[in-house]
Amino acid sequence: MRSALLLALRILISVGLLYLSLRGIHFDAVWARLNDFGFEWFALAILTTLLQVVLSAYRWREVTAQCDAALDTPHAIKFNMIGTFFNQTLPSSIGGDAMRLWLLGRTAGWRQATYSVLVDRAVGLIALAVIIVGSLPWSYPLITSPKGQIALVVIGCTALAGSIGFLVVGSLSWPWLKKWWPLRHVHACGVIANKVLFNLTSGPKVAVLSFTIHSLAVVVAWCCVQAIHASASFGELFLLIPPIMLITMMPISIAGWGVREAAMTVAFGYAGLVTGDGTVVSILFGIVTFIVGALGGLVWISSPEKRDRITPAVPRIDES
Repeated sequence: MRSALLLALRILISVGLLYLSLRGIHFDAVWARLNDFGFEWFALAILTTLLQVVLSAYRWREVTAQCDAALDTPHAIKFNMIGTFFNQTLPSSIGGDAMRLWLLGRTAGWRQATYSVLVDRAVGLIALAVIIVGSLPWSYPLITSPKGQIALVVIGCTALAGSIGFLVVGSLSWPWLKKWWPLRHVHACGVIANKVLFNLTSGPKVAVLSFTIHSLAVVVAWCCVQAIHASASFGELFLLIPPIMLITMMPISIAGWGVREAAMTVAFGYAGLVTGDGTVVSILFGIVTFIVGALGGLVWISSPEKRDRITPAVPRIDES
């Protein structure tokens, strides 16, 4: 009952935010843009998102190697594709992560699988925080609104501070960090993240993959901009999209719908761009993600894992 109420609440949040984003749009102007819609750019956005999934699988594979849950490349890509399908059913990326955990945990162990998924997400967040803070000298002048400037600094610095804190916790060897639940699991994930990022072999590889994955999200948005012939440049999108993606990670709506549109609309307005273009680009971005998720659904339907008996809930990490 409680889960149903939470799902209903998140659906309402998505619908409400979508309504707020769409209510100020001049649909005649939008229709005029869509009449000359660039399907080739939209197709490129889909291919770019698929490339994102593949590169994310390579990064996850590097993380699993440090978790004693080695995962080969074909299975990493397949599990990531299946995860994109389940991302469309639950808030943020929770559904996809839970499915990746279950798929890997069946063979590698639940603790190792859970740590690998959590660390993979943490590494992505760290890279995103670095991009946002590192771009502040250029994004700060782009955002003309004082409120927008403050929000940008707070979002970036909070994410970076949290990322540094996470890595610091993982570098400490205080005994009490390993005894108090759930802090001991945070500590364990921090230890693995440090191994992944500061290893001479995996560190540079994971860093390049992470920054490339986030850059491809900008490419997807730029393809959507080109498809509707909007005026936003690639440089402007490179400064705007990372904070939007960070906000979209908040698990308060279904698959990020509503949150992404509201953030994109506000960001375009703060940057002096057409707010309606921001909303349409965000909706197209969501449709691209949905299509890739549907392809992931086909992978799931045809996979042997689907024929296995699925437990009703993701197993908890062993607390002993």
